[in-house]
Amino acid sequence: MRAFGFLSFGHYGSGPADNGFDAKTSLHSALDLAVGADELGVNGAYFRVHHFAKQNASPMPLLSAIAARTKCIEVGTGVIDMR
Repeated sequence: MRAFGFLSFGHYGSGPADNGFDAKTSLHSALDLAVGADELGVNGAYFRVHHFAKQNASPMPLLSAIAARTKCIEVGTGVIDMR
C-alpha cells in the first residue's frame, strides 16, 4: 500500500441527544483515532474544521497534540483553513 489516509467527520451536535459527547471527549477521541491509525501504518489523518462547533473550531491545537503523540502519520485539515 502506497498511501492511505482518512478524513474524520466527528460528532458536532449540541443537543440532548449527544449523550454527553462534549468537546473534551471529542478531542480525546480524535487523538486516540490518530494514534491508533499511526500504529496501523496509516499515512494521513485529516480533520474537518467546524467554525461554529466549540470542540472543533480551531484545529491547530488538535493537530499539534496528534503530532506530539504519533511517529509517522501526516496530519492536516480536510479543508483550507482561512485563518
